[in-house]
Amino acid sequence: MAHDTPTHYNALSIDVEEYFQVSAFETSIPRDAWERWPSRVEFATGRLLDLFAERGVHATFFTLGWVAERHPALIRRMVAEGHEVACHGYQHIRATTQTRDAFRADVTLSKRLLEDAGGVEVRGYRAASFSIDRSNLWAFDELAAAGFAYSSSVYPVRHDLYGIPDAPRTPFRPLAGASLVEIPVSTARFGAHNLPAGGGGYFRLLPYALSRALVRQVNRVEARAANMYFHPWEFDPEQPRPTGVPAKSRFRHYLNQGRALARMRRLLE
Repeated sequence: MAHDTPTHYNALSIDVEEYFQVSAFETSIPRDAWERWPSRVEFATGRLLDLFAERGVHATFFTLGWVAERHPALIRRMVAEGHEVACHGYQHIRATTQTRDAFRADVTLSKRLLEDAGGVEVRGYRAASFSIDRSNLWAFDELAAAGFAYSSSVYPVRHDLYGIPDAPRTPFRPLAGASLVEIPVSTARFGAHNLPAGGGGYFRLLPYALSRALVRQVNRVEARAANMYFHPWEFDPEQPRPTGVPAKSRFRHYLNQGRALARMRRLLE
């Protein structure tokens, strides 16, 4: 089978969280019930680590401090296998729901937990559900003050849960006079619209050929590297399924989980 000759190194990142910690399940699985649900994060992340080792691929793992507390061996494995450990907050709380003081405490705690577990400096941050938007741009000041070098918390799309549709589509400095860089998740430009080209749920919901075409658009037409993200739970169709989840959330969360690992393998080729 012929393969395209790559012209860019595309960025691959994994948002490491348990299946029961996603924002869509907030009303179905309260935080005080998390400990009663079976953990799957080490197994699901391990499947990706095994595949990446097989393909010689390295990624950035934006990981919850909550996960690092309970699974420090997983963090050590990421480091030992040459991946970057980055911060996804402590407990997957959307930054748009936090006060500035609470956000500061959250990123400081989670950064320390990840660094203690991995024995390496944590330089990157991604907000839960891409929850830095026009309402809380102060978050960038707090990230810079906490010692982060970059963020990847902006998705320049229109979505019911997140997004800054008119944000820059390429890396930019959100603070005047500061070195912090924001690296948006990739979009492909068609007419006046940004189409999601950064993976995540879209990678499962859309036909694989369309996802691949969007990455080609970014690489070849716009001559840029793509910045793509995924979650371990997307590759774990055997995960327990809570009741009472709204139909739209069930559709988004579970569709094509059984096909996701094969699609990821094709993407890595």
